[in-house]
Amino acid sequence: MKNLVTLFCATVLLSSCSTSQNKNKKTANPETYAKTITAHELKDMLYTYASDDFEGRETGEPGQKKAVEFIKQQYVSNSIGSPIAEGDYFQDIPASYFKNGIKGSENVLAYIKGSEKPDEIIIISAHLDHIGISQNGDINNGADDDGSGTVAILEIAEAFKEAEKEGNGPKRSVLFLHVTGEEIGLYGSRYYTDEDPVFPLKNTVANLNIDMIGRIDPKHEGGKNYLYLIGSDKLSKELHDLSEKINKTYTNLEFDYTYNDDNDPNRFYYRSDHYNFAKNNIPVIFYFNGTHADYHRPTDTPDKINYEFLETRARLIFHTAWELANREERIKLD
Repeated sequence: MKNLVTLFCATVLLSSCSTSQNKNKKTANPETYAKTITAHELKDMLYTYASDDFEGRETGEPGQKKAVEFIKQQYVSNSIGSPIAEGDYFQDIPASYFKNGIKGSENVLAYIKGSEKPDEIIIISAHLDHIGISQNGDINNGADDDGSGTVAILEIAEAFKEAEKEGNGPKRSVLFLHVTGEEIGLYGSRYYTDEDPVFPLKNTVANLNIDMIGRIDPKHEGGKNYLYLIGSDKLSKELHDLSEKINKTYTNLEFDYTYNDDNDPNRFYYRSDHYNFAKNNIPVIFYFNGTHADYHRPTDTPDKINYEFLETRARLIFHTAWELANREERIKLD
């Protein structure tokens, strides 16, 4: 009789623990993890990533090789794995894929596997390269373009990892994709989509692309925190509406859709890595702070980044990715 009572009590306790865990899974508060994205950590990483040691991160050159090693080590130190193979974070792109004598390069891939829908993928992307060293020897550090996007992804990945550690990992898989060769023609993202999609494109739910989110353009000087959003409504109205709702709920940035106009002469929709996903009917959002006087100049340095704005912008993207990864149904393609 005593053994039966003990067994009954153990069963009740186990059931209670299971119920409690499931309850926590359903009610996990993403703000808890968003708060791990901090201006301090973003600044610390960017002062390294956009330093002279990385020589402007020109595709295929020694500085770019340092950059991919830096990104890899951030994932290793946070115990975030790669979908390629254990310990292998590099998707190698041969020199023959590039034009004009560009040397071989690599994308960097890390991911957190989904707990319920692992075959469905949310991709968060940013380009890791920049334009290198000017003819006069000046180094183009590319702190905003796109060091800001690079360190934002690293912090977003860390936030997802913290959630996973507490049993609140994403239902869908989240791929953190750092692409090379953007500045010379979107090579890295095109290689991923056209040559070697590590996850089938048909299973890719959405792409959130980050390219320059650390500065303030002349139009918004002296105003509240903002972002230009491009592409959010072009393939999925549901994605656009979700994006708006997430912003109002968590960050309340000013969303500027000026460059989303089909007739925008800048044609930014076609000029960053999200486009290679959009052309494959994958819904996208391109996050952008607009151009400024230091764009593609040696003066794009980490001391000019607004780290408080960068923190909030990165948190917005985390919240959007969290919702996409955890909602019951994948967003619909129009």
